[in-house]
Amino acid sequence: RLGLYAACRVSTRFKDRQKSLGEIADLIAAAVAVRPGNYMVFFPSYAYLKAVYEQFAADYPQIPTLVQESEMDEAARQAFLDSFQAEGGGLVGFCVLGGLYAEGVDLKGDRLIGAIVVGVGLPQVGPDQEILKEYFDRDGQGFAYAYRYPGMHKVLQAAGRVIRDDGDKGIVLLIDDRFVSGAYRRLYPPQWGHMRFVGDGEELGAALKGFWAE
Repeated sequence: RLGLYAACRVSTRFKDRQKSLGEIADLIAAAVAVRPGNYMVFFPSYAYLKAVYEQFAADYPQIPTLVQESEMDEAARQAFLDSFQAEGGGLVGFCVLGGLYAEGVDLKGDRLIGAIVVGVGLPQVGPDQEILKEYFDRDGQGFAYAYRYPGMHKVLQAAGRVIRDDGDKGIVLLIDDRFVSGAYRRLYPPQWGHMRFVGDGEELGAALKGFWAE
């Protein structure tokens, strides 16, 4: 019931983000083209979210979108969720990884048919993370404990928004070349053994057509 894909030719590292904008926009559009519906796209920061959103809106103005704002009161938060209805033509929501829509949200059935995660979710470099890294560097695992493991936890949380009960069917697309590496594949849960790796939007589209036809 869950189609799992990783676009492994796109780098979302900070130095590569500007040139990744069009590639990410094309991958989102490719997913929506195969199966129109409601999707959430998760980003590691508001700045990256805004940049990809502007690219996507310019390239694909016909696709309805919604953007999570950095400051939202309770009414605005609920209105955002209420926009994801099973009927209505589909919507792509741009959200922040690790934010309020990446966990504890139940959009069952066709209210959400796909989650797209951009990047590996690494926490920002800061004093707390560096102290943790220094401590675990004694065992050569500093980066993993301070950055990779917390980042992957956020990725898994976002991916978990798609299948909420036995009747759900949907897709998860991870976008970053690091997802193909052993360091990350070892962190995949056992039920992710059917992950497929794709290149561009055309390859993703072909894979998705097979999944949705099943």
